[in-house]
This record gives sequence, structure tokens and C-alpha cells, in this order.
Amino acid sequence: MLKKTMLATVALVALAGNVMAQDLKEFRIGILGGENEADRLRNFQCMTEKLPAVLGVEKVSLFPAADYDGVVQGLLGGTLDYAELGASAYAKVYLEDANAVQPILTTVQTDGSMGYHSIMVARKDSGMTKVEDIKGKKLGYADPDSTSGYLIPVVTLPEALGGATVEEFVAETGFGGGHENLVLEVVKGTFDAGTTWGSGVGEFKDGYSSGNLRKMVDKGILNMDDLVELWKSPLIPNGPVVVRSSMSEDMKTKFKEFMVGLPKSDPACFSAVQGGDFTGFAEVDVDFYKPIIDARKATIGG
Repeated sequence: MLKKTMLATVALVALAGNVMAQDLKEFRIGILGGENEADRLRNFQCMTEKLPAVLGVEKVSLFPAADYDGVVQGLLGGTLDYAELGASAYAKVYLEDANAVQPILTTVQTDGSMGYHSIMVARKDSGMTKVEDIKGKKLGYADPDSTSGYLIPVVTLPEALGGATVEEFVAETGFGGGHENLVLEVVKGTFDAGTTWGSGVGEFKDGYSSGNLRKMVDKGILNMDDLVELWKSPLIPNGPVVVRSSMSEDMKTKFKEFMVGLPKSDPACFSAVQGGDFTGFAEVDVDFYKPIIDARKATIGG
């Protein structure tokens, strides 16, 4: 028994040593799918240049997933150290393993709010002008793990549709393979309407101050004159910056301080990573996301 106990202790020490060694060598960033991979890598390139010196690691690696679930599984498996999630994707992680990651920060909009909106869009030449016009049409969602692109529309659209579920109201639903591609599919006519996200701050014609529409406008791949807004959801909590819970406290502190200071130390990097105009970050914890966790549990499950 003593020998087994000693062996178990040695194994635990070795495991802890491996975790600490990993902390010192490599910092791994997960990047959600839904946007062109080359663009995502370019947006996060500044992090790979700045963080090694800040965290004392040898390198910072980027892992762009094909979809939201790729990052979710990486966080659950402990193979990623940091990611920026939507609230529903964080809820999925939490419901599968409440101790896998720790939410530490969220973005603050230019109007001081800490939320954004699900935005339903259609082609302007479709003749649709309001959410009721999707009756009998084909509706596209962004991703099954997206808050604004799926969870919130499923939960809140029935009220706007007179109590009918989305499936009862429309002819067909489908997924666009991420926010950017979803909007492109709406423009192409694959979907009659689709759900994406935006800050709701500023003007729709500009793609709002931040969000998927704004990013697409800034990249020159979307002309807002081609779209009409059919519906805007209630305010959704901005998604969290999460870190691996088992990361050393020293590294968590250094990383958090770096992120909080980024809007002033390197506004271009901050803007590239976040996509649009924000004033900075605010501290959050799991309690900030409890409504979304509860909504996901009740509507989708884990």
C-alpha cells in the first residue's frame, strides 16, 4: 500500500511538473471558426509577437478551429490556454466541465454596455422588411454553438412570432458554417434570412460599431446596402475571455494584466483581435453568464 501511495504521489508530482513546464514553454490560443482562416491568423498575429515576453514562454501558438466546437473541445481537453468565446460556447464548456476554464474578462461597447445583439438580416431586394416576413421561408443560423447565431434566436424569436416556434413558422432551417459565411449565403440567396451578431451601437448601414457585419464591411466583403435588418434580439452578455483553470496563478495574472492594458498599449492589436470598436475590458466571472448557461441547458442541453 505504501509503495502504491508513493508511486501515486510521484505520478502527481510529475503531472504537475509537466503542466508547469508547459506553462513555461508554450501558450496556446484557440480561435473560433466562422471567419476566413487567413484573416483569423492575421488578426491574432500580434499576440504571438507580444505574449512570449509578457508570459515568459518560448512561443505562442495559434489554433484556428473549423467551427466553435473545435475550440470548445480543445478547452475541455486542456490543450488550449486561452480563447475568446461567445456566451453559449462558454456555457457548453461549463455544462460539460465547470472547472475546465475560468472567465476573466469581457469587452465593453463604446456606449459602456457589456452586451451585443443577435441580428437577423435578409437581402434588401427580397421584399422582406420585418421578422414576420420569414414565414414559410428558409432561415439560416450561424453555428449550433453560437449565442447570437442560434441559441438566442431559438429562445427569443417565438415571442416575436406570436408564440410559434421557429420550426413551426419557417419552411426550413440550416447552418451557414459560421457568421461570415452565413451572411454571404444570405447575400447569395441560399437562405432567405439569417442570424448573425452586432453591437447594436451606431447605425445598421455601417454594420454597427462592432460585430460580424462590421468586420465584413471593414474587410470589403460586404456592402450593407445589400441587406435589410428584420429583427434585433434583446441584449446578450458579451462573450468571455477564458483561460485554462489549471494554468499557474502567476501566468493568469500576467495574462489578465496584459489584456486589460492592451487597448492603450496597442490599440491596433486590440482592435484586430476583437473586431471593431470597443472601449476596453471589464472583469467577469461565471455569474455573469448564468442566464445563458440556464438557457442553453433548458433549450439545447450540454
